[in-house]
Amino acid sequence: MIKANDPNLHSWITIAPDSEFPIQNLPFGIFQVGLKDPRVGVAIGDYVLDLYALSQFGYFEDVDIADHTVLFRDNLNDFIALGKPVWRQTRERVSQLLRHDNTEFRDNEEAVRECLVKRAEVEMLMPVKVPNYTDFYSSIEHATNVGKMFRDPANALLPNWKHLPVGYHGRASSICVSGYDVIRPNGQTKAADADMPTFGPTKELDFELEVAFIAGRETELGTPVSTTDAEDYIFGMVLFNDWSARDMQRWEYVPLGPFLAKNFASTISPWVVTLDALEPFRVKGPDQDPQVLPYLQYTGNKNIDINLEVLLQPEGQQPVSICRSNYKHMYWNMNQQLAHQTSNGCNLQIGDMYASGTISGPEETSFGSMLELTWKGTKPLTLPDGTERKFINDGDTVIMRGYAEKDGIRIGFGECVAKVLPAL
Repeated sequence: MIKANDPNLHSWITIAPDSEFPIQNLPFGIFQVGLKDPRVGVAIGDYVLDLYALSQFGYFEDVDIADHTVLFRDNLNDFIALGKPVWRQTRERVSQLLRHDNTEFRDNEEAVRECLVKRAEVEMLMPVKVPNYTDFYSSIEHATNVGKMFRDPANALLPNWKHLPVGYHGRASSICVSGYDVIRPNGQTKAADADMPTFGPTKELDFELEVAFIAGRETELGTPVSTTDAEDYIFGMVLFNDWSARDMQRWEYVPLGPFLAKNFASTISPWVVTLDALEPFRVKGPDQDPQVLPYLQYTGNKNIDINLEVLLQPEGQQPVSICRSNYKHMYWNMNQQLAHQTSNGCNLQIGDMYASGTISGPEETSFGSMLELTWKGTKPLTLPDGTERKFINDGDTVIMRGYAEKDGIRIGFGECVAKVLPAL
């Protein structure tokens, strides 16, 4: 067991039993408070622990960080570049300092005052600078639903789907952290009974419930990464909302796939939960039939049991839950996705983001997009205020939540939130 994951650990900081940020989590993020410059922090209960300030009090002397200014950055990339042993040392040291029976930090009133900040008082920033972004299409339930709606229900999956993790390269620059508003995109659409397309705001704005992992190690061009070694190249995970304009997508995606219908915005949660923190929640994935090619084969439990929820909040109303799914349903796991991404020699860069694709489960209430929940708009959702939704309206806020839970320990990501504003 990784020491920092011990379910018996307790912190001297008061933490609610249902908190997503117990001492066993310790996710990394970038925060800003008052007039201070951005820096690296760790979430613990209702607080953010300022790692740069902590280093200035001498608490990281035994961690292999030669230059502590890597903790005084507006993104995690330089810290991530130090490598997995340093990530683990840092998390382990923070865990030691926060344990209920360790007094070296707890009893230093000046250090506590300088290093601990209420989460409610901070602004969370983009945790990483994203050089490249790939969006996969790895939920068999989602792919089957889409195939039934738009192709032959008897042959919903395309012939390649069970042989490789389908994906496409998306737009890294439009990925935003939770809290940033999304402006409804304009684009070309073509009605089924129209001779010509028109240009204007999308009428079918949608969310996609996803989880993304972040690359933590670079590779040289031409170097593949195996499924066995993949986890050494992954820093951690975030929640991911892959906003989509379905009517624009329907018109433009043939023959080259998603373009303007996807690249206008994506939203991520601000805290990066390390792969180490998620280790206790590994489960067996679905059986893959037919057997995959050797470079995609793997051993062990590579899926992760993460409960996921989407809430829709109309302007002036309370949020209402519209979807509950789970990351464990994924047909293709992270190891296979990364192995396939690099199988042709594509190089990795630190901060690369790899989204799972929409995560749908087997039940209708677990479908991870409005496209599926309303079955292409034919079965609108009725909200508590009496209004209906086929897709997302202006003024609506979409909230995504996710956590893994076992032995009374809940490891969460924080919320992934964005409000939709009218088109310009």
